[in-house]
Amino acid sequence: MNKKVMRNGIVAATAASALAAALLATTAEATPASTPTDGAKPTVVLVHGGFADASASWNDVIRRLQKDGYPVVAPANPLRGLPTDAPYLASVLKSVKGPIILAGHSYGGAVITNAAAGNPNVKALVYIAAFVPDKGEQVGGLLEKFPGSKIPDAIDPVPFPNPDGSTGTDLYLKADKFRGAFAGDLPVSVTNVMQAAQRPFSASSLTDVTKDAAWHDIPSWGLVAASDNAIPPALQHFEYKRANARGTAEVSGASHSVMISHPGAVTKIIERADRGTR
Repeated sequence: MNKKVMRNGIVAATAASALAAALLATTAEATPASTPTDGAKPTVVLVHGGFADASASWNDVIRRLQKDGYPVVAPANPLRGLPTDAPYLASVLKSVKGPIILAGHSYGGAVITNAAAGNPNVKALVYIAAFVPDKGEQVGGLLEKFPGSKIPDAIDPVPFPNPDGSTGTDLYLKADKFRGAFAGDLPVSVTNVMQAAQRPFSASSLTDVTKDAAWHDIPSWGLVAASDNAIPPALQHFEYKRANARGTAEVSGASHSVMISHPGAVTKIIERADRGTR
């Protein structure tokens, strides 16, 4: 090959390589590594609380999230107390690939607070009319901070046998108290079914001590149910402010079962949390 042609070819190739490198550097600078570029959305994990189950609690929220392109997992919360429920949920979270937006309702808020600790995939915590305990706190203690809960007067305790032979206590809501305490903004035809199918939770859940408070390290959002007769709205405001929530919303007239009566508002704050962590 002619030496002049070869020399010109090498110069051209070098210039092309330099140009490509410059373009790549510009692209990398314009698109931070932490920003998703493939349009993939995080998995939303929804955790229910006491007196409820995953389907009755989250069905309409799940439909909305899926319509908006979010993968969703709504596991069954065992409701056997934090020492059981938090490790169980932590194991579920470890099975989910990629980033997670973790939402909890009511007692489910205490569960996600403990279970998310140390999991780098959990990008946001979303509290829906929920308990948000700090380390060393008990759900029952939080409930006593502000007046207004109708839960204590609605409780129907039922003993059950533990595997070790001791006796535990399951907490149900009485049939004539269920709607007023838990779901006052839903039709009686709906709350009658909810009451009949309610899942009790162990009374130990009220006194179990929170070991880890993930909201110290993971950004949080909170939704207040303004007419909540289970967890007083004043307590919800207190908790979300203490957790330095990046965003809050209040749903006027909403009962404790806000995810059923106002699924659009719940979906909105979950998606707001996703946008806030991208």
